[in-house]
Amino acid sequence: MARKKFELVADQSIEVLGIKLFRIRALISFGSVSKGDLGGYIAKEENLSQNGNAWIYGDAWVSGDARVSGDARVSGDAWIYGDARVYGNAWVSGDAQVYGNAWVSGDARVSGNAWVSGDARVYGDASIFWASRVGSENGTLTVFRAKVGLYVTRGCFAGTDDEFLKRVDEVHGAESKLGREYHLLIEVARSRIDTSIAIPDSDETREAA
Repeated sequence: MARKKFELVADQSIEVLGIKLFRIRALISFGSVSKGDLGGYIAKEENLSQNGNAWIYGDAWVSGDARVSGDARVSGDAWIYGDARVYGNAWVSGDAQVYGNAWVSGDARVSGNAWVSGDARVYGDASIFWASRVGSENGTLTVFRAKVGLYVTRGCFAGTDDEFLKRVDEVHGAESKLGREYHLLIEVARSRIDTSIAIPDSDETREAA
């Protein structure tokens, strides 16, 4: 049996949204982690792979059936939960959230206040665009590459960029101040994110997880 690389620290637990989370401590040195280093928080040992160099740093936390593996890193105040997967060389940082059935893999970077949810797939050298303090609620708009093209999350909305703009026009009007702002932000996201790269099928990426 392979030697464990980390343990749960029973006397350093916190409760978040009614879920008990335990800080992790490295049992061996690996990657950029030294033996004895304290990491972030997980709900159970299965949330972080005992193999590879994957690690959770700072005050980041992982819960539910979410899993971090490979050489992935989760840092800052990032949240990973639900059935989400973060693997490969992916890095989730800042106040980012990855949840639902979302996968982040390859060399992908998710940072800032970005939210990746639903059945989204962010992988490889994929880009992600986000803008905070937008809309009537000063929330966060996140746009990223997905199987369907560009995928947008904003508040309770999740869908393609075209679906999002259609909803904006219906709710706010294309010529309103908010409407023009949203159209401009989507235009910037479209210019920044390369949609020419094919996304592998779910079966291919699942094997890597």
